Amino acid sequence: MTQMNAPQGVVPSSRDTRLDVFRAIALLMIFINHVPGQYFEYITHKNFGFSDAAEAFVLISGMSVALAYGRRYSVGERLATTLRILRRALTLYTAHIMTSLLTFAIFAGGALWFAQPDLLSKINLGAVVDHTEQGLVGLVLLGHQFGYNNILSMYAAVFLMLPGFLWLYARWARVLLAVSGMIWLCAGLWKIAPSNFPDEGFWFLNPLSWQFLFVIGFVAMLKAKHQGIAFNPILAVAAGLYLFISMLWVVFSWWYIDISFGLPTVLTGFNKTFLSMTRLLHVLCAAYLLATIPALSRWAALPLSNPLVAIGRHSLAIFIFGTILAMIGQVMLFVTGKDPIIGTLYVLVGIAAHFAYARYLDWQAAVSANSLSRPDMATLPISRKPKH
Repeated sequence: MTQMNAPQGVVPSSRDTRLDVFRAIALLMIFINHVPGQYFEYITHKNFGFSDAAEAFVLISGMSVALAYGRRYSVGERLATTLRILRRALTLYTAHIMTSLLTFAIFAGGALWFAQPDLLSKINLGAVVDHTEQGLVGLVLLGHQFGYNNILSMYAAVFLMLPGFLWLYARWARVLLAVSGMIWLCAGLWKIAPSNFPDEGFWFLNPLSWQFLFVIGFVAMLKAKHQGIAFNPILAVAAGLYLFISMLWVVFSWWYIDISFGLPTVLTGFNKTFLSMTRLLHVLCAAYLLATIPALSRWAALPLSNPLVAIGRHSLAIFIFGTILAMIGQVMLFVTGKDPIIGTLYVLVGIAAHFAYARYLDWQAAVSANSLSRPDMATLPISRKPKH
C-alpha cells in the first residue's frame, strides 16, 4: 500500500495509529450489531467470546483519554484540563440527546409513512409515547434511554468522574485502581446504579461499573508510555486459554453450566449492566495479546491515510453517524419483514458510508486547517502609490 501524506494541520505525523485502528473496528462492529437480523451480525466478535464491541470501545477510550489529558494534568494545568473535560462531558451529553431525538423521529417517521404503529413500541420508545411528559423529562435527565442509545450517556457520566481519576493518579496510581475496583465491586454486589425514570430498573450500562474498565485502560496506557508492556509467556498462555474457553462457551451455548459456586453474579455471571468479571477478563485478555504480540501490533500501525485510521480518529462523529444509520436500518428491516438479505445489503452500504464520511471529515479538517494557515486578505496592508 502506498502511503499518502496526511492532510496538513489535521493530525500530527507522529500519531500512533494503532488505537485509531482498533477503535474503528469497534465502531464498525457496534454499527453491525445495532442492526440485528442480518448476516454480518453473526461474524462480530460477540459471537466468539464473553465481551463485545462496547467493552473494547470503553477500554480504548480510557487509553485515548490518558494520552489526551494525562500529561496536561500532571504538569500543573489542572483547572484548564478539568474545564476541558467538563466541556467534553457536555458535548457527549448533547450528542446523546441529539441521537436519541433523531432515533425517536426515525421510528415515528417510519410508523407514519409505512403505517406501522408497532414501531413506536420498539427499543423502549413506549414511555415517551404513552407518558410524554415523564418520558421527555426522563430523556433529558438520562433516566430514560432508548435501546441502542445508551453508550454515550454512560461515557458522559464516566467523563464527569475523570477529574477525580486524574487527581488520584497524580498521587497514587495504585490507589486509583484500588478505588475504581472497589466502586465496581460494590456496584455489582449491591446493585448500585443510576435509576431509570419513568420506568423501573437501572441504566443498561452502569457507569459505576464501566468506569473500572475505563480506568484500567487509562492507567495501562500511561504506564506503557513510560515502561512499555512486557510479553510474559505465562500470561500470554493464560490469556489465550481464557479466550479459547470463552469462545467454546459462546459457540456451543454452555450457559446452562453453573460456575457461580455461590459467589455473586458480578464475579461469576455474564451481566453486561454491571460488567461481570467474566466479560471484563475477556476484553483485557484480548487487549493484552493484541498489545504484546508483535505481528498484531505491527499490523495495526497503519499509515495516517488508511481509511480505518480516519474512522477511529473521528470517533464521536462516526459513532453518531453509525447510530443514525443503524436506527434507519432497524426501521427498514421492520417494514420489509426482517429480510436478512436486505439487512445484509444495507449494512454493507452502511459500512461503505462510514468510510466515505470519515474521508469527508478528513477533507473538511484539511480545508479548515489550510484556511486558518493563510493570512487574512482583509488584514494585509494595501499598497499605495507614493505621492509626488
